Amino acid sequence: MSYLTRKITLMAAVIMVLCALCFAPVTAQTGVSPDVKTISTSATGEVLATPDRADVYLGVQTENADVMTAQQENAQIMNKVVDAILATGVPKENIQTTGYSVYPVYDQSSNLFGQKVKYYQVTNTVQVTLTDVGMTGAVIDAAIAAGANQVQNIAFSLSPEKEQSLRNEVLTEAVTRTRADADAVAAALGVTIIGVQDATVGSYYPPVMYRSVNAGAADMSAAVPTPVEPGQVTVSATVSVNYLIN
Repeated sequence: MSYLTRKITLMAAVIMVLCALCFAPVTAQTGVSPDVKTISTSATGEVLATPDRADVYLGVQTENADVMTAQQENAQIMNKVVDAILATGVPKENIQTTGYSVYPVYDQSSNLFGQKVKYYQVTNTVQVTLTDVGMTGAVIDAAIAAGANQVQNIAFSLSPEKEQSLRNEVLTEAVTRTRADADAVAAALGVTIIGVQDATVGSYYPPVMYRSVNAGAADMSAAVPTPVEPGQVTVSATVSVNYLIN
């Protein structure tokens, strides 16, 4: 047999083996039978809850033609504000600086190419975290009385412990609803639910409610206590389940 004949024979044998592999039945599967039948349902569980945490954002803003004077005045007032907040019983670790800025305000009547600084505006902002929501109004009043002239907003939320407890509750409710829906569909189709193939929990976002305080410093320093009502937040969770049927 010539060299060319042997080479052609070898190539033909290789092609036959490859064809056999390509058309051979697959015996190893991923574990999911093509005969598996499911009913897919999705439901959301919800519960209303009263926030047990409040974050109050307070600020002191000062203005002066001399930047150092504006900064010193701001620091003196903010120190008094922090002391007043501490006096209400708020722990020091619950008071955090969230912003500090020095902004030059220019004289608009001056030459466009030679603008002069009219004065400097210094702003210092702190975040006060309260674990007793009922103290929110008292803390605002104490800060204003001490010299704070900005109350930017109030964020009401749930403590991690309360949030987790409620999340477990709404997840259980969501699963109960998915099963009720699946049972109704199975009964209508004349089939029986025999198990669960898989379940998926949807995205979750911590509930936060914001309140704006629009009153001016003169109004907020009045003798009447500042009323602050937290309202309620909604805790929700969505669950999708694939139920196996016979």
